[in-house]
Parts: sequence; C-alpha cells; structure tokens
Amino acid sequence: FLFSTMDAQAKALSMRYDVLQVLWARYAGMMAVVLVVLAPRLGPLFRTRHLGLQLLRSGFLFAATLCFFNALSLMPIAAATAVMNIHPVLLTLGGAFVLREVLGPRRIFGIAAALSGALIVIRPGSDVFTLAAILPLAAGICYASYALTTRFLGRDEPVLTSFLYTALIGTVVASLIVPAVWTTPGPRDAALFLALGATGAAGQFLLIRSLTVAEAGAVAPFGYAGVLFATLNGYLFFGEVPDEWTALGALVIVGAGLYVWHRETRVRAATVAARTRP
Repeated sequence: FLFSTMDAQAKALSMRYDVLQVLWARYAGMMAVVLVVLAPRLGPLFRTRHLGLQLLRSGFLFAATLCFFNALSLMPIAAATAVMNIHPVLLTLGGAFVLREVLGPRRIFGIAAALSGALIVIRPGSDVFTLAAILPLAAGICYASYALTTRFLGRDEPVLTSFLYTALIGTVVASLIVPAVWTTPGPRDAALFLALGATGAAGQFLLIRSLTVAEAGAVAPFGYAGVLFATLNGYLFFGEVPDEWTALGALVIVGAGLYVWHRETRVRAATVAARTRP
C-alpha cells in the first residue's frame, strides 16, 4: 500500500517537475531509512568483496525506478504497475540463463503468459501503444536484473550490505544530477516531496522488517496487491479507469506470477524435504 501511494505521489509530482527531481526525493527517503535503521552497523556493512557487482546492482535499480517514474508521468498508473509486475517471472528466466537454474515447461508457460499479459496491456500496433508503453516493460527488465544480481550477491554478502550500497549509490548519483533540473517547489509541493520520501522510506522499512521475520518466498506474493492499490489510486486521484484490456492483461500477469511463485515454492519445499530425509 505504501509503495503504491508513493507511486501516486510520484505521478502527481512528475506532472509538474522533472522526473529526476522526483527520483532524488525517493532515494533521499531510502537513505534516511538506512541511516536510522543501520546506523550502529554501518562500518561492518560497508565491507564488500564485490564492489563492481554492487555498483551494477544499484545501477539496475536506479534505471528501473527512473523508467517507472517516467512511465507514471505518461500513462495510467494501473497499466504501468501491471506491466512492471512482470519482473518476478523475468527473474525466473534470468535465473535459468545466468545461474543455470532448471527451466521446466511449467516455468516457461508462466513466463510466456506474463509476457502475453504485458502485450495485452500495451497492445503494440494499436492506438493505445506509444513509446511510453515500453517504459514499464524496461523497468520490469531492469528490476529483474537488479533482483538477479541481488540473488547472486546473496551467496557471499549480507542482504543489508547490498541494501546499504543501493541506497548510498542511488542517493549520490541522484544528488549529483538533480541540481541541473532542480525547480524550487512551493509549500504544498514541498510537503508532497517530503511525503513521497517519507512514504517510500516507511514502505522500505516495513519491507526490510518483513524479510527479517519471514522468507522472501512468503512475502513476494503480497507485492501483487500493488496492482489493486494502483488501480484505486488512479481512480481516486487521477480519474483513471482501466479499460477491459488493461484489466485482462493485469489479471494474466498477476496470475502468471502467482503460478510461477507457487511452482517454485513447491520445488524448494521438495528439495529441502529430500535433503533432510534420513
């Protein structure tokens, strides 16, 4: 809910300000969480054996957020969120090619279904299709690449080290760029910028907290609730009503993602059971 609210705030601000300025507010909020939550452990968490991969991973997330915020400024929030949500199944595809994970027929079906859902939403060749429709797809690809790099780094480094570098690198890069596009906001917009940073920070904190008390596989499906919240925010704040094709495409994407998650959860459970069997 908080991340979807942040996206709605980003959409409202990106209509009046450069997207890079909105992106800077997002990362400033993330950095605030890092300084508050990780302050006692910053020294040890700075140690990394894979600085290059940390830079690459942070770059993927920066690109994903930039593409998605641009998409929000150009298309309905529900459609952008739905297409962005192909990233879990793209992560499965990337895992097969990069990490040599098994890609069976059921996973292939889930990936194909999710991509079909994205095509239903953006509808290449129709009047609805514009170059902007590619942005949430690019965001999903970049986010899947970010998640894949995270999975690779997770073999050797603590999750919080990766989170620290993501916040730090994104904040530094955004802070270097934002002066070139800065527009001083009025009091109401300044409050909205602060709200965006605070909302994203609160969502980030709860996400970290959830991952410390539950497995990632148990948390992941709740991310699809973002499609519902995005649709509600789009209707309430921007008067956007998804057409039947957007709704159908969103259902296909969410259904494919949940199907792939269910299959991978069963496979992991069977693997664990086989290893622990006497």
